[in-house]
Amino acid sequence: MSKRSIVDLRERGAPLLDVASYGRRGPRQQPLTKAELEHISRTVRRVPEVVVKVSGGARTVRGVAAHLDYIGREGRGEVQTDGGDRLQGRGFEKALLDDWDLDLDEHRRHTQRAIGGGRKSPKLVHNLVFSMPKGTPPEKVVRAVHVFAREKFALSHRYAMALHADQGHPHVHVVVKARASYCLLW
Repeated sequence: MSKRSIVDLRERGAPLLDVASYGRRGPRQQPLTKAELEHISRTVRRVPEVVVKVSGGARTVRGVAAHLDYIGREGRGEVQTDGGDRLQGRGFEKALLDDWDLDLDEHRRHTQRAIGGGRKSPKLVHNLVFSMPKGTPPEKVVRAVHVFAREKFALSHRYAMALHADQGHPHVHVVVKARASYCLLW
């Protein structure tokens, strides 16, 4: 990094342009809030934080099947459903697609009105990835994502998830059905 230099564009007094400020805020009129201090403290201590990414989605049943096959590691991994079922082996995605009735959703969404005017058909599912830094225990990540998914999607959207811990940093893929699945309570 080069030495900080201040360019004085005036004849006297403080410079009008500080080219080495790197966009930092000027002096604060009030002290940092408690929340700001806690955030700085976590950053300095390098407390791990989760990264949540919406990695896309699928507009066709074939696309959903391909993504489920990927997160299930082509039959070598395990996918857990919102109902607690643990699915493994080649072809597990076919049963899940039937259970979610995605073929019916795809048919409904490909009407002339839905795709008229050159618009893309709506997504059948949304793909999310929850990622943690290297060294985070995988079982803690999957447990936290499971709680999040249950709180946000249960009783309204079907979902399935898979833990991937073989790339150095544990991450959980979650596939969420875009169309709400209503649960009738008696």
